[in-house]
Amino acid sequence: MAFLPKERVFSLRWFIDYMYIIVGSFILAVGFVYFISPHKIVPGGVYGIAIIVHYLTHGLFSFWPEGVPIGLFGLILNIPLTYAGIKILGPRFGVKTIVGFVLSSVFMDAITYMRVDGDAPLVHDVLLSCIFGGVLIGFGLGLIFKSKATSGGSDIIAMIIAKYTNMPLGQLMIYVDSTIVLMALLAFKDWQIPLYSWLVIYITGKAIDQTMAGANYNKALIIVSDKHDEIKDKILVDLERGGTYLKGVGMFTNQEKEIIFTVVSRREVAILEEHINLVDPDAFITIMDASEILGEGFRSLRTKMSDQ
Repeated sequence: MAFLPKERVFSLRWFIDYMYIIVGSFILAVGFVYFISPHKIVPGGVYGIAIIVHYLTHGLFSFWPEGVPIGLFGLILNIPLTYAGIKILGPRFGVKTIVGFVLSSVFMDAITYMRVDGDAPLVHDVLLSCIFGGVLIGFGLGLIFKSKATSGGSDIIAMIIAKYTNMPLGQLMIYVDSTIVLMALLAFKDWQIPLYSWLVIYITGKAIDQTMAGANYNKALIIVSDKHDEIKDKILVDLERGGTYLKGVGMFTNQEKEIIFTVVSRREVAILEEHINLVDPDAFITIMDASEILGEGFRSLRTKMSDQ
């Protein structure tokens, strides 16, 4: 059973975490109100269900002529889901998670209420709305996740199912969100809605990853060359970078080889490639994106953990 670590109230870390939650919840709400819900796009989660209910209840209640407020209905769904999650999964959903979904719901309905044009989209181009809405929602969720809170909602449903089925959580989250997207197809009878919705889900996921990892322009290189000493000198002296020798054996020649593993910036990749071309144009080089690098010469793991 997973337990949330206790944090000192009113510490610097506590203030930073709650600032992440407040800003993240507001940005998420802006993404929904201005770009997603006006086009009836349903990007999974409890707010996806809330968007469906909002439009299906249009004109049904005299006190809610535009339909049940999206934020309110999302809050109504989140409360029992979080309670069920705590009862079934244990205390892994802390106060910050509750604050996160409450603020998201409040911001969503407050922004909608203050808008003069109500449910009108800010941008009438649906594809553009999907892109900007997905980025904003993903950025907002990423900030919330940085505070070690969760988004609640459909994530909890997936966790509960995973507990009893032993299915992978990531796979279940896709199934749950896809089911909600297909509910939109049944509700609105429009094939474009689920297609746009899955696009938003994809963009949101990428934006979350980018927000969590931060902007990173470093590349990881694996270099196999008989001229490894000259390449090593270029890395250590000119680029002032470090590296590691890995022992390898050629599959075809069965000869032992010294393999260089190093991490450099995007600009330094071009410099290193030019040098390798001069000393050993037959060298074998693999260049990979490095989403996050921690350790000597880069941001330390201790610094990262103290910043979170």
